[in-house]
Amino acid sequence: MQYLMVSLILLGLTGCSTLYPQQELPPPVSIEPVEPLLAVAWDQVPGWRESTPSAGLETFIYSCQAIGRKTEWALPCAEALSVPAADEQRARQFFEYYFIPHQVRNEDGSEQGTITGYYVPELNGSRTRSERYQYPLYRQPDDLLIVDLKEIYPDLAHMRLRGRLEGNRVVPYYDRSEIDNGGRPLEGNELLWVEDPVDLFFLHIQGSGRIRLDDGELVMVNYANQNGHLYKSIGKLLLERKAMTRSQMSMQNIRLWVEQNPEAGQKLLDENPSYVFFRELEAGVESPPGALGIPLTAERSIAVDRRTVPLGAPVFLSTTWPSSEKPLRRLMVAQDTGGAIKGQVRADFFWGMGDDAGALAGRMKQTGRMWVLLPRPFEETAQD
Repeated sequence: MQYLMVSLILLGLTGCSTLYPQQELPPPVSIEPVEPLLAVAWDQVPGWRESTPSAGLETFIYSCQAIGRKTEWALPCAEALSVPAADEQRARQFFEYYFIPHQVRNEDGSEQGTITGYYVPELNGSRTRSERYQYPLYRQPDDLLIVDLKEIYPDLAHMRLRGRLEGNRVVPYYDRSEIDNGGRPLEGNELLWVEDPVDLFFLHIQGSGRIRLDDGELVMVNYANQNGHLYKSIGKLLLERKAMTRSQMSMQNIRLWVEQNPEAGQKLLDENPSYVFFRELEAGVESPPGALGIPLTAERSIAVDRRTVPLGAPVFLSTTWPSSEKPLRRLMVAQDTGGAIKGQVRADFFWGMGDDAGALAGRMKQTGRMWVLLPRPFEETAQD
């Protein structure tokens, strides 16, 4: 039986500015225990002074639609609206005054982690099955049980159990191989049909996509739920089996290997038991919503493990461009989560939509560091 963990850690912080009231500000708030977040001074965030935070501020304002009513976020969300658009100096001073950076650290105290990328792919598809379109996207099936355990086991308040009924027993839900290669247990739950099973597999990994129908209609689909089985990386399996080297590892090369080895490739895909169910979004949606319910912003939204980083929080990211040593340092916003995004210093960089974004996302597996910006709790000072 599998389950997904969901929990949220909210913490508070401080900062300073020359354009805001001149007064002594409270010192940074230490976090006990110090891991995984450690409050630091702004001059301890390499690359911050050279960054362009105004685009990150705009993305943060979008997040405020979801978090702005929470006590700790109300003041910075309200004040963010007064910062002129594209004014880098005022944006930087805003963050330095209302926030304190906290460096994210791993359980062993190390500061570096893995930064990957994701995007919104576009697939050809149809609303009906045909000789060309044979591979279904499924909506969330009615027999998927989602059990909140907190009523029975308070210590498991942040855990959910997914399964199905078999007689009077709850059993694990169907895994990928059972759904795709068995007796079609989800027949009748088809949302759309696409032409390429490998593209469909990667759509499951990305969590959102755009389906282009033959008449030109574009249908945006988004994650609705998951079957409860843990995600298993097929890239890691290829590395373990020495079918690919680490330098060769990319989404594009994985796709090529599967296509060149159709029988072994299908078995490889089946080894990831996790399966995603989708929903169709309203017409006109140009970017899918993340876990906050807010549309993602290309190159400014990231997916995180929200057990460490609160959703909606600004995050300064220091990494490198895909397959490169060129520094990539910018203010992002934690607006999404993902089944493979687990751990403290861990993020998935949203590159946007289409093939160009996919080329960057597919090559991105960089080392990086993260600083989450959290509001400082100084109500009286802020009201002076």
